[in-house]
Amino acid sequence: MKQLKGGNNFTIWIAIVGVLIIVYNMLGDINLTAKKVIFSEFLDQIDSGSVKSVTIRGDLVEGKYTEGGSFVTLIPRYYPNLIEKMKVKEVAIDIAPLETSFGNLVALLSSWFPVILLIGVWVYFMKNMQSGGGKALGFGRSKARLVSDPNKVVTFADVAGVDEAKEELVEIVDFLKNPGKFQKLGGKIPRGCLLVGSPGTGKTLLARAVAGEAGVPFFTISGSDFVEMFVGVGASRVRDMFAQAKKQSPCIVFIDEIDAVGRHRGAGLGGGNDEREQTLNQLLVEMDGFSDNEGVIVMAATNRPDVLDPALLRPGRFDRQIVVPIPDIKGREQILAVHAKAVPIAPDVDIRVLARGTPGFSGADLKNLINEAALMAARRDRNMVSMQEMEFAKDKVMMGAERKSLVMTDDDKKLTAYHEAGHALVALHLPDSDPLHKATIIPRGRALGVTMRLPESDRLSMTKAKLKADLAVAMGGRVAEEIVFSLDKITTGAGNDIKVATQIARKMVTQWGLSDSIGPVLVGDDKEEVFLGHSIGRSNHISNELATKIDEEIKKIIDEAYNTAKAILTKHRDQLEDIAQGLLEYEVLSGQEMQDLINGKPTIRKEDENKKAANKPSVSIPKAGSEPKPVKPKLKESSGIQEA
Repeated sequence: MKQLKGGNNFTIWIAIVGVLIIVYNMLGDINLTAKKVIFSEFLDQIDSGSVKSVTIRGDLVEGKYTEGGSFVTLIPRYYPNLIEKMKVKEVAIDIAPLETSFGNLVALLSSWFPVILLIGVWVYFMKNMQSGGGKALGFGRSKARLVSDPNKVVTFADVAGVDEAKEELVEIVDFLKNPGKFQKLGGKIPRGCLLVGSPGTGKTLLARAVAGEAGVPFFTISGSDFVEMFVGVGASRVRDMFAQAKKQSPCIVFIDEIDAVGRHRGAGLGGGNDEREQTLNQLLVEMDGFSDNEGVIVMAATNRPDVLDPALLRPGRFDRQIVVPIPDIKGREQILAVHAKAVPIAPDVDIRVLARGTPGFSGADLKNLINEAALMAARRDRNMVSMQEMEFAKDKVMMGAERKSLVMTDDDKKLTAYHEAGHALVALHLPDSDPLHKATIIPRGRALGVTMRLPESDRLSMTKAKLKADLAVAMGGRVAEEIVFSLDKITTGAGNDIKVATQIARKMVTQWGLSDSIGPVLVGDDKEEVFLGHSIGRSNHISNELATKIDEEIKKIIDEAYNTAKAILTKHRDQLEDIAQGLLEYEVLSGQEMQDLINGKPTIRKEDENKKAANKPSVSIPKAGSEPKPVKPKLKESSGIQEA
C-alpha cells in the first residue's frame, strides 16, 4: 500500500510539471504585449511600408513593424488582394495552423493561471494532510501500529526463563481462543494486564507471544506516542486507538512504557490540566467507563510501577500485575539454549556453566552475550562458536572490552597484580565468600584489573557473615598495596572498592537492620519524590545524634573488614607473592589455578608440556661435573580464559 501511494504521488507531480511546461510553451507562442490595431489602420501601414512581417492564423494577424514593435489585428476572411498587396510591399508572410481561435480565452486563463495553480496546490496538500495519521492535520489519529507479519509470529516457545509469567498469561490466550468457555459461567477476562519487570526481562516479547498464541491482531504503541504539546491531542489518540481496536475485536493493545502517560496525577505543573493528565483521564474512561470494550485486552509494560496512578491499577482496568523477574540460573540456562539455536555451537560449549557464570543477567543481556560470541568467532574465521568465544563474550559484557591499546608500565602492572592478588587471597581464605572464578590484570573498561567471584547458585537473600566477607574482600586490594608497597606508595586504585564497601555498610546499618547498636530500624527512605530539584514528603528526618551514631557504626563495620583482610594477607604473605607473580607472568588466572598456588601445587599446562617436549633434545648427555637445573613448573591456563 505504501509503495502504491508513493507511486500515485509521483504521477501527480509528473502531471503538474507537464501542465506547467505546456502552458509555458503556449504562453511563449502568444505575444500578450502586442499593440491592437484596427483593420483600416493595418491597410494604411502596409501601404506606407512600415510592416515587416505577419503571421496569419485564420482571422487573426500578428505582425512586426520595421522599426520594432509588434501588433495584432483581425481581418475579413475573404478580403480581396490582401496577400498581393503585402507581397508588393515585400512583407514576409507566414501562415500558421488555425488553433488560436480561443486566443482571448487563453490570454484570460494565462492571467489567472498563477492564482489557479496556488489554489490547486493548497487543496492537494490539505487533502493529504487530512488523510494520513502522521500528517499535520492528522495529529489526533492514533499512532498504534498493527503487527500482522506472519513471518514474525512469536509464541511461548520463543520465551524462556519466565515460566510463572507465562502461566498467568495462558488464561488470556484461552479466553481469546474460546471466550464462550468462560462466559457461560459468568466469568470475565481481565481487561488489562500490567507486565512489571526490570529492563530487558522480556515484557514486550511476552505480549507478542500472547498475540501469537491466540492468533489475534496485535496493536503496539509507546506511552510517549500519546503525549504532544497541545492539550487534547493525547486524549484524541486514545479514543482513536480504541476505536480501531474495537473494529479488530478480539485483539490485544500493547502499551509499552506506560509510565510515560500513567504517572500520578496532580504532581505536575498546570494544576492537573496538562496534556499528560488529560490523556490519562481518557485512558481510564476507555478501559473502564460506560463504553463497552469487550474483546479488547490492554497489555502494558513498565519498570516503574510505583509511579503509576492508583486509578490505573485498580480492578476493572489493570486487574493483573504480572512480575517478569530477572531469570534465575535455570531460567538463564533456558534462555541461552533458545538463543544458541540461532548460531552453530561447538561441542565444548557448556550452557550450564555459562548460566552459572552470568548471575543478574536479563534475557537481553544473555542474547547480547550469544551475539558477541558469534561476532568474535566470525572475526577469528571459525566455523562454530566455542566455549572460548563464550567466555570472551561474557567477560566483555560483564567487565567491558579489553583495552589492548593501553600501555602499562612495569610498576603499574606490578601494583595491579598485587592489588588483584589481595582480593583473590582474602576470598580464598573466607568460607562465606563466593567461590573465586578468575583474576586478570588485563585492563577492561575503566578498570586496570578485575577479580571475579561467582556464587554456586542464585542468592535470594544474604547473611550478615556473607556481607562481612564481601567487605573484607573489597578491602583486600587496598591492604595488599599497603603491605607490599608501604602506606606512602598506595594509589587511588582502591577508590571503587571503598565506594562499594561504604554503600554495603550503610545499607547494613540503615536499611537491613544488621547493626547491633542501631538495631532493626529503617533509617531514611529511598523512595523520595523529587520535584523541581526538591525532595517531597517521604523522607524520614533523623536527629544529629542518630546521624553521628550511624556514621560511627559504618566506620566500625569497614574497619572490622579492613582488619580481617590485613590479618589474612599478613599471615599468608608468601601466598600473596605466589598469586601476584602468577598474574604478572600469565595476566589471567582461574580460581582453580590460584587455589593450586596457595596449596603449593602449580598446575602444568598442556601447552607448556607440548612446548617442553618439542624443545627437549632426543639424547641428553650432561657435561662432566654439571648438575641438571630444576625446571620451574608453569601454570595451566583453563579453557575459556583469554590471553592478553
